Amino acid sequence: MKKIIVALAISLVLVLSLGAQAKVGPAVDKVIFDVRMQQDIAAKDVVEGKTDIFLGEVPAPIFNKLSDAEKAKVDVYTVPSLTWSLKINPIPNKAPYQVTAPDGKTYFNPLAIKDVRYALNWLISRKKIVDEILLGAGFPMFTMATPGQPGTYKYNLIASQLGMKANGDEKKAIDSIAAAMNAAAALPENKGKLVKVGDFWNFDGAPISIKFLIRVDDPNGRLPEGRYIATQIEKAGIKVERLEYDRSKCISISNGNPAKFDWGMYTEGWGAGATRAYWANIVAQMYAPYSGNMPGGANEANWNYENAEIDKLVEPINNNSFLTEKEYYDGLLKATKLGLEDSVRIYIAASEAKFIANKARFANGRFAYGMGDGLNEWSIRTADVAPETSGPNKGLKVLKVTNFSARGSLFMFAWDPVGGDGFSDSYVGPIRGIVVDNATYEAPNTALTIKYRAVFDEKKLVTKVAKNDKGEIVGQLDVPATAVTYDTASKTWKPVGAGVKAFTTGTAGYLYGKWHDGQPESFADMVYATAFIKDWSTKDGANDKYYDEALDSSWTANIALTKGIIWDAKAKSATAWVDTQFPMEPARAYPVISPLAANYGYNAMVPWQIYEALGQMVAEGSKSGTVYTFQYSEDAAITEVDVKEPKCVADIKAKLQDLAAAKFLPASLKGFATPEEAVARYNASIKFIDTYGHAFIGNGPFFISKIDTVANYVECTAFRDSYPYKSDYWPKALKVALSSIDAVKMPVTAVRSKDAVITVNVSSFNYPDVAKTPLAKGKVTAALQLPGGGEKVYTAVSKAAGSFVVTIPAKDLGALKAGSYTVVIMSSIGTESPSVSPETLVLF
Repeated sequence: MKKIIVALAISLVLVLSLGAQAKVGPAVDKVIFDVRMQQDIAAKDVVEGKTDIFLGEVPAPIFNKLSDAEKAKVDVYTVPSLTWSLKINPIPNKAPYQVTAPDGKTYFNPLAIKDVRYALNWLISRKKIVDEILLGAGFPMFTMATPGQPGTYKYNLIASQLGMKANGDEKKAIDSIAAAMNAAAALPENKGKLVKVGDFWNFDGAPISIKFLIRVDDPNGRLPEGRYIATQIEKAGIKVERLEYDRSKCISISNGNPAKFDWGMYTEGWGAGATRAYWANIVAQMYAPYSGNMPGGANEANWNYENAEIDKLVEPINNNSFLTEKEYYDGLLKATKLGLEDSVRIYIAASEAKFIANKARFANGRFAYGMGDGLNEWSIRTADVAPETSGPNKGLKVLKVTNFSARGSLFMFAWDPVGGDGFSDSYVGPIRGIVVDNATYEAPNTALTIKYRAVFDEKKLVTKVAKNDKGEIVGQLDVPATAVTYDTASKTWKPVGAGVKAFTTGTAGYLYGKWHDGQPESFADMVYATAFIKDWSTKDGANDKYYDEALDSSWTANIALTKGIIWDAKAKSATAWVDTQFPMEPARAYPVISPLAANYGYNAMVPWQIYEALGQMVAEGSKSGTVYTFQYSEDAAITEVDVKEPKCVADIKAKLQDLAAAKFLPASLKGFATPEEAVARYNASIKFIDTYGHAFIGNGPFFISKIDTVANYVECTAFRDSYPYKSDYWPKALKVALSSIDAVKMPVTAVRSKDAVITVNVSSFNYPDVAKTPLAKGKVTAALQLPGGGEKVYTAVSKAAGSFVVTIPAKDLGALKAGSYTVVIMSSIGTESPSVSPETLVLF
């Protein structure tokens, strides 16, 4: 009996102990980021337990070489992640296609011809790249929408409609390029200059050549990809200068002024960045010039690629200026088609990426991951490891995270929390992702909106819109005359006055904690953020020092959405009237309503006093005399702000000291904070800088406790002071049952006079685990894509657990002509984005 009592007591103690394990902040105490210069070494280090997580994908040739015993030591996270594309310099993008470079010489740019660019889609065999370079561990890509991610199939049907095929059509492409070059040679400006000599085209007596930037630091991927594409282009009579450079040099050149004509193409690679259900921002990023991600970067100092039609289609949709889901997709699909036809960015392939973690180190089970982008900030936020048993970190839970960098560097771009170039490389992404909390996220598993720091009730969101006589969407809600907007000329909050209308209104609060310098997050941060972005993107006179043209290009459209705000200092919330809505998922309107959530284009969030110091350094000058900017500049005399770079950090500290001595309170915060509160903020940030040597002060579950740019090492320490979540909250909250389409059996022969019967095998799994069971209860549909657009949806009938049958009736098939049709199979359990499998139905 005593033994039973003792056993029960021990069990109770263990249960209580396990229950007590949840603590404020994350499960682990430290995260150490480092790099490996070879992917095979990184993979081996995970297997051997020298590092816990490898954030880079393990290429198929390397993964396949691991023994079965080695594979048994790792957890594998397989996702459609890294995508490859070609970025093309189309200057001047018009006839006669000549460019006068800085060296004074005039060159002919064949990539300025739209038909030449478009023909590359047939010249390149995407299937060959997938089969021979990715070793089958991937799939062809034609658009920016990664196959396998939620919400992508509509975009990827466009390529089929344009006749693009994975294996290409080399002869068609060469003929098309020849026709385009002959037409260009016939232009008066090119007659006698543009001629074909032997197998290659010449201009002014010299061979035409494309400067092709090829990533040499991706030896298993983009290096052989680039070499293959270069060979294909030369088959069309255009020489290729293979510039095999590392990532830093390639990106620096390709992001520069296209008018320098020092590049023609670049083998881009993109991490997915997130799991997405909606792709409007990616359509903008990859095809719309206004986004700043096309050649020229929307920098007024550069020659810029222009496509007003794409901008006109995409920008309003990204601002949620549409009435229905149909309007949303109609505009984006048309823009995507235009992007494919203009071919200034051409997608090539996506890898079926394998990410690995040491299984023994995660005895508590798998951590969260992006089903569209693999291991990411959620992985680190939800990971748990055993405490160290020896050494300086004895008793602490230390998570070792490794990334891949052929140059051995974690640091690529400036850590600029304002400009679009800052924090923009994949290496710093996971670091930034655990140092800063966003107000909302797209869930890594379902892609639905997660309220992380934002506090709102989407059921209380009110939207009222209509179309005017011109077909434009206009708001029907009256904005109170007492609502305010920030006037950048007078630096005051002014009432909007009577007669202002808006689409939507809602109230957003914030789950306040503390900044990493110990100061409480406050209502003032929300107020300041709203004023700061408007001030720096509004030009008040020719000599406005607090204006940045690139920020204007990036932010103004979003800023214009906010028609008025009523600040509630007591509730620490804001009620906003905005020209935005998202009928498919209303919660997506809240990042605009919540000013601190939006940070329009901010790549990292810091407290208001750091923004103020940076702004004054750019506008008024710095102690060191360095001329700072919020943008990358090729001018050696101008430096982009960088909250980790020692010289810039010293200037930030000096500016904070000046502001503290002056008891300076920004104009936008008058009535929202006091000079004494401002001084406390300045002093706290100064102390943080003195302690840690950088000014990246965030609000996330970890703060950066050490940066070593020489050793390429970053140490992050858990931040537990008033952090709003405990360590077990998100690992539990993110668990969800999801479906997976395992197999689809299409009719071998389908005739229009008979029903077409499709069998679908579907399983379910509990994310983030991967063990599958036959789906017992869920929804399976088949969407037959109709000629000329549109689709007809059929619901499957469950025949047994995991087995579903869809019937397309003969009466519907009889209305179609013989030929090939796409049928999109989808499965889901609840409201999550469905699992999708496009299939081909051949009708006779």
